[in-house]
Amino acid sequence: MIVVGCGQVGSALAVRLAAEGHDVHVVDRSPKARRLLPEAFTGRFHDGNGFDRTVLEGAGIARADALVAVTSRDNSNIVTARTAKETYRVPIVLSRVHDPRRADLSHELGIPTIAEAHWVVQQLHRMLLHRHLAPELSFGSGETLLVRSRLPAHLTGRRLLDLDVDGEIRVVEATRSGRSFLPARTTAAEPGDLVTFAVAATALQRLRGFLDKELGT
Repeated sequence: MIVVGCGQVGSALAVRLAAEGHDVHVVDRSPKARRLLPEAFTGRFHDGNGFDRTVLEGAGIARADALVAVTSRDNSNIVTARTAKETYRVPIVLSRVHDPRRADLSHELGIPTIAEAHWVVQQLHRMLLHRHLAPELSFGSGETLLVRSRLPAHLTGRRLLDLDVDGEIRVVEATRSGRSFLPARTTAAEPGDLVTFAVAATALQRLRGFLDKELGT
């Protein structure tokens, strides 16, 4: 993963991703920005502009599975994100945009943007690692999300309400054969069910575990 911009947001995100075992490369045009990363940081720091192709290639963009542009300059973030998406075909590209008017341009290019500073690290982390749980809505400052997911085969036959976790996860709706309904206590999952969850942002990892993990493992 490549994080372009080693300010408060970029450095915090890079440290969190590296601590989780990801191969992280940080790019910043100021060599002094390296000071925001701890000495024990296991990723690599690259000095240069994030939209410079030589710099990006040195950071391994050709094999990167994600890039996040979080510098303090909207134009640089958009150009960097566009280069990653259109030139290098990076699968996941996210950009931070401070000016809402520029966010529209980014969306037109098909690049998801994040703007709220006080929850930007949490939101970027969710979008990188829980992208299959795409939020339909978010509430407050992103603490609670409404997400939809098609249930995997290993949950067939389980009661939908068994997926509830008090204070963290709640099944609020299911769509089956194109028809939406509110599950009863005894409603069991069927193949192809699309389920809507209300979930705490901090519980996304737990929900992903329900959806990814085979029963009994």
